[in-house]
Amino acid sequence: MEIRSATFMTSNTDVMQCPPPDRREYAFIGRSNVGKSSLINMLTNNSKLAKTSSTPGKTQLINHFLINNEWYLVDLPGYGYVNSSKTLRNKFGKLISDYILRRENMVCLFVLVDSRHPPRKIDLEFMAWLGENGIPFVIVFTKADKLTAPACSTCIADYARVMLDQWESMPRTFLTSAESRLGREELLAYLDELNRTVDEF
Repeated sequence: MEIRSATFMTSNTDVMQCPPPDRREYAFIGRSNVGKSSLINMLTNNSKLAKTSSTPGKTQLINHFLINNEWYLVDLPGYGYVNSSKTLRNKFGKLISDYILRRENMVCLFVLVDSRHPPRKIDLEFMAWLGENGIPFVIVFTKADKLTAPACSTCIADYARVMLDQWESMPRTFLTSAESRLGREELLAYLDELNRTVDEF
């Protein structure tokens, strides 16, 4: 797939105010500071599309980007930022769950996890919740440039070992780096595959 255009459409805090659900939609989510905005910018070849910051928890809205005038890429708020107030965490939780459970045209959720860390409880619990609610998702391991190839393999194997205690099979996984652009072609090919196999909305 070639991304020819990526246009910011809207930001909001209410799933009912999202664009009409008449296009395929792919949402990206992860723990705060996982490198989500950088990955989105790398995928779209636009360093200024999604706002990046050294401060975790900057994305606090549902951000819609129209790709190739055909489908939406959605940047969701990060979850689990420990320094957010309880009120903000509750607000993000409702915003995220409302979107995931009610957005009928969302084809797949891309769950980002930091490849530098062992499986974290918050990520595992979030993915378990997705499974319980029948939400299709894949796992995107980020910041792979910070590790050696064997360490990256160990990270993925650790997640598989933990998750397969409760899951029949692992979701599809991708290894990425916004810095080195690792995984870009694989992610775009997967998006292209989904676009070709999912019925129009």
